[in-house]
Amino acid sequence: MDQSYDVIVIGSGFGGPVAARKCAESGLKTLMIERSEHVGEKVVSGLTIPVYGFLFGPAFIRDGNPPIERPVDGIINYIVKDIDTGDIEIDDSLMVPKPFSPITAFGYNAYCMPFCEWEARKAVESGVVLLTSTTVTDLIREDGIVKGVVIEGGTPIRSKIVIDAEGSQGLVAVKAGVREKYPPETISLADTYDYEMPKDKIDELLGYSIRFCWGWDEQRIAPPLGHGNGLMVWPYRESLHFMQDQCLRQGGKRVVNLRKAFDEYHTRITSKLPWWTDEVEPHVTLRARMWEGFEIFVGLDDKLRAMPNHTDGMILIGDAAGLESTELCDGVPAAWFSAEIAADVAISAVRKGDTSGKFLARYDRRIRKHPIIQWSIRATNRYNLRKAQQSHDEDELKRYIHQGWGLGALGEISTPLLRTLLISVVKDPRVITSWIAMFFRYYHNWHHNRFEYGNEKNKAPETGEKKNGGKQRVFTVLLRSIDLLLLFFGPIVRLLALLLVPLAWLANSSLRLALPLIEPLYIKVTKMAGPTAGRLSERLIAFTVNSDPSIFSLQSNKDRG
Repeated sequence: MDQSYDVIVIGSGFGGPVAARKCAESGLKTLMIERSEHVGEKVVSGLTIPVYGFLFGPAFIRDGNPPIERPVDGIINYIVKDIDTGDIEIDDSLMVPKPFSPITAFGYNAYCMPFCEWEARKAVESGVVLLTSTTVTDLIREDGIVKGVVIEGGTPIRSKIVIDAEGSQGLVAVKAGVREKYPPETISLADTYDYEMPKDKIDELLGYSIRFCWGWDEQRIAPPLGHGNGLMVWPYRESLHFMQDQCLRQGGKRVVNLRKAFDEYHTRITSKLPWWTDEVEPHVTLRARMWEGFEIFVGLDDKLRAMPNHTDGMILIGDAAGLESTELCDGVPAAWFSAEIAADVAISAVRKGDTSGKFLARYDRRIRKHPIIQWSIRATNRYNLRKAQQSHDEDELKRYIHQGWGLGALGEISTPLLRTLLISVVKDPRVITSWIAMFFRYYHNWHHNRFEYGNEKNKAPETGEKKNGGKQRVFTVLLRSIDLLLLFFGPIVRLLALLLVPLAWLANSSLRLALPLIEPLYIKVTKMAGPTAGRLSERLIAFTVNSDPSIFSLQSNKDRG
């Protein structure tokens, strides 16, 4: 093996392959090192990836066919006031309304291992050299500048720059003196039960929604409010996850016998929660129980957040940089965003022959200006749940839940989403047609279990032209027309988007003022329109699943003439 590269990427989770692929595509000689024998082996559980990761993240993911397990159309919150008497209140306001749901998704559920494997294969196809079953034990330093890595056995591998994507539990960044080890109060341990369940039963009973359960600590049904993520149940294709997590330190003290607490939470809620005992439990079979640690409140720690994510010759991305979402317990979009930024900076640094910390500081500046990254690591509703527990104020509890995982979240996330959307349109207005195609393609692929590198038997039957010919032609004409209009009027669209970027700052505050008035009317209208919207949704689904998949695939924007 050639022991010298332009770029070495440590880790092949969600972020590493994105950075490695972009570097290799630019012509840089790139090595990606993975300590496990198989890519994704360290992250075998699953998660929900919010849709903004797909919309604003790497183009090869947005325009590709990644292995998703189920689209998500919203969150149903169960606020358990008394589990023994069944006193439970529901907040299901954060839902994509029909007929847009489920084609237009709130996010996508995925198992981590196959998704990371898919990313890694795309990276290798772009020229990345992948080295597995290899642990980085140290860094090569010359005059204080990182010049490569040392792998187990003492073998040095030189590079011009190192991108650290080893995750929250990696120690290379700590050893390099770039970051401090995350303290226990910012780390959460997740206890995940993986159940098998027939797809038809999941479709019928759970549909496309994620279910969260919240309750007072004395109910002993979920980790303490504000020190964990309550309880999450989310469906996959033919399985579902039952997950709870808790910080390793609570009230200034380390949590002792956390396994015993998790067992108690699980037993109480699965034996007393009606929709679980009556609807779910009769149809599930436990397949595995998994444990995983992740940083949860690093972004809320002023000292940790202010620490640099670079040094001479080295950049940190994703969880290694403490970019886990505090609200959604998800770091994938931030891993993708930071990986692309890191690759951009690394490419420039190598080409200019300057990998000094001064040059690489532009990476940190861009991270700190990224609207979604900064919102995701600074959002406080989840953390603030502990205030509701202390006051035992039911209204306060419901307010934080509504702001974090109900319709009130629009008053928290609208500004970063709108700013990122407008900035994307300024760069290329035709990205809008890619977004439209993505939603249809992803649903089509999910329905037919049709993904790249999948079995031939899982590919959709090519019968769409016969069943749906006229509708397909109309869809194709509409999509191409939108694309041509965006091409023709691109300068005007760019200018309008650019002018609107500063006004996006008003989105959150405006919605906070308007939602108390709008929300009741919105809920009433969606209920009244339910039957009609439902039928339209069914027609849209039928069109999508019966169409030829080629009509939902567009060349990447840079290649479209």
